[in-house]
Parts: sequence; structure tokens; C-alpha cells
Amino acid sequence: MTDTSGISVCFGNVQDSVLLENAKLALQEMRAKWSDKIQIDTTRNEPKVLTDREVPWDAEHGTRVEMDIAGTYKKGRRSVDDYIVQSALANPHATVRYRPPKGDEYVRERLTGELPREPLAIKPHPYGVELGILISMLRDTRGRTLKTALQSDFSRVSAHVAEEICKAGGLNPEMRPRSLNVTQVEALFRAIPKVKIMAPPTNSIVPIGEGLILEGLKQAVKADFYSASTRPPAVYRGNPFVVEAGLAYGGDMPAEELVDLWRFANRVPLQYQQSACAITRAALTTDWRSYGLQQGKGALPVGPMVLFVHVASVWVPFTSESKEAVAAYPEIIRELRLGLQECGRRLGSFLRHRRRLAEDEKRHSYIQSYIPHIGIALREILGLSKTEEEKVVSVLTDTLERSRMQ
Repeated sequence: MTDTSGISVCFGNVQDSVLLENAKLALQEMRAKWSDKIQIDTTRNEPKVLTDREVPWDAEHGTRVEMDIAGTYKKGRRSVDDYIVQSALANPHATVRYRPPKGDEYVRERLTGELPREPLAIKPHPYGVELGILISMLRDTRGRTLKTALQSDFSRVSAHVAEEICKAGGLNPEMRPRSLNVTQVEALFRAIPKVKIMAPPTNSIVPIGEGLILEGLKQAVKADFYSASTRPPAVYRGNPFVVEAGLAYGGDMPAEELVDLWRFANRVPLQYQQSACAITRAALTTDWRSYGLQQGKGALPVGPMVLFVHVASVWVPFTSESKEAVAAYPEIIRELRLGLQECGRRLGSFLRHRRRLAEDEKRHSYIQSYIPHIGIALREILGLSKTEEEKVVSVLTDTLERSRMQ
């Protein structure tokens, strides 16, 4: 028996009509899918299920999410179009097709066939734990002693480190963790920063990578120069994070406007609250004038450039529930500036090299314009023939070209 869905079932010589009927029902069940309609309660930030039913579905695609949104369509910065382009840039493993209400369809083929590696789960690091969370962890731990609870529930805590923490807090390592009162937990909380603990592992972070950032910028922006940098993993409040920066300079971008700053957190574009973001602060406090750009006090540089900055972390410290701005922790600001400075130095080298080529070309054109006059002067002074004059001009021109090639 062959069903229209393309699934073939063979029963051999079985002629049982009941079995055939059951097979048909099984095939229908395989094609059956669920249809859900929900609304989002923005006050409580939770979904409301309106309908939840099983429907027959024989489509050629997999999971599909559709939604109706009422709004005003516009183009330019902080628009849906801009968000789609930036999302495609930050997710080079995905093919993006976008059909806007007006204009041409946007298609960005995937830049790599490899999916980002799956991040590994890690336990909380003691440096990043808050007092309330510490109380809950000690109440729910399976460790029978305070020492074993610290070892089993936190990353980078060995038996020796657990004993040092207990000693710094004036607590007995063998006491039961659930028996600690609030005062004792506070003493433990204050003791943790006093003990040197290894930084948390970074295999829980999945950065984009310099190569894919460069390829994405080349597809998104037509420019003369591209650069990207992925910083080594760093830690803030016990949470590992990685900063990535990139830039595209030149091309058809406006030269008299402020640079376009593209901010990302865990591959998601940040469209609003730019002035409150640590990424913006790091870009403002970077001295772009030393790299050949114009920059006013407390402002982004001026020039034909796009800045790309990505923060990847197991816990991005957003400033509010809207998740549009990264909090300005000193460790994050430092890494952001170092990433931007690395790209800035490469841009400065490119601009200086281009400036030297322009100056050499200018000098070459000046000298080249005077060579015929030098030939005439030598002919008049030395009494050279016309053929000798042309030979002198040819030798001088050849010498000039050879010096230019060196």
C-alpha cells in the first residue's frame, strides 16, 4: 500500500482488512500536526493559549511560525529591514529570505554549512553568585556538608578552595549547609571574594569568529577596507564573556556623517537605547583621531564607516527588561575598547598607506610634468641634438618610474 504522502507500507501477503485500516489511521496520525493560537500578555510576560487543536497537515516544510503585527512600515535605521540585515550578519550559518511590504526581496545565503557548536552548560561561579541565590542553593543542595556543597554546586571550586572559603568566613566545613542561618550565609558570601578562584570555563560561549564577521561585512556593506577581531575570553562577576569587533570603511558610505554603530548581544541586534549601552560608551571613549578619523568630544567618529560590536556571554548584563543595552561593567568596557582599538590600528595603517600612495602619486605627477622642460634646458645648455634630448627625457622618465616601483 502506498499513501499519497510518499510513505510506503508493504504487508506482503497479509489480506486482513482490519490491519489495512489501522495502517491508514497510522499514516493519518503521522501527517497530523498541532495548530496553536496564542496571545502575549505583555504585562505578565506570558502567553495566553487561545486554541490548541490537531489538524491534518501535508506541507513540504518543517516548523513554521506565523504572526500578525499591526504597525507602520518604514525603512532606514532602526527599521525592520535594518534588523533583518544585521540578524543575517550575526548568524552566518542561516539563510535569510525577507519579503518586505515594499521593495525587492532580500536574500542572504548562508556563509557556512557548519552550525555553531553547542555551548556546554556550566555551574555557577562563586564570584558571580548573589546573596539570595546563594541562600537558595544552600537550601536545595544535595551536599551533606558545606564543603561538599561548595564543591558540587559551583564551578572551579576544589576541596582546597572550599576549605579556604569556609576558613575565610569563620565556618566549619563539616557543618550541614541547610543549618546555616542568615548571618552565617552572609559571612560565607563576604568570604568568597577573599579567596583566589580560577576563572570559569569558556566552552559555554559561542562567538561568531573573525572570518565569518569579515565575510558577513563584505556581503552587507560595500567598502574599501574590512577588519575584524575576536578577543580572548574574559570574566565579569564570575560570568565568562567574549567581545568581537569589526569595521567596514570607505565605499559609497557618507563621509560627512557619524559612523553607523551596529550592536549585538548573543547574535541579536540591539536597536534602541544606544546612549545607555556599554558598547556605545566604549566606542565614544576610543580615540579614533589617532587612527586617522575626525571625532568630536564625547561623540562617535565621523567618516564612511560601519562599526560591528558583539558581546557573547552566558549572562549578558542588560540594563533593563527590554534587553536593548549592555550594562557598563569595567571588565566589559575594557574588552570592548581593546577590540575596537585593535580594529582601529589596522584601519590607521590602511589610511596611512593610502595617504602615502596619494602623496607619491602627487609628487610623481609634479616631477613628470617638469621632465620635458629639463630636457629642453639641457639641450640649450649642452647643445644637444633633438634625438639626444629625447633620449635624456626617456632616461629621466624611466628612472622616475623605477623609483616609484621601489
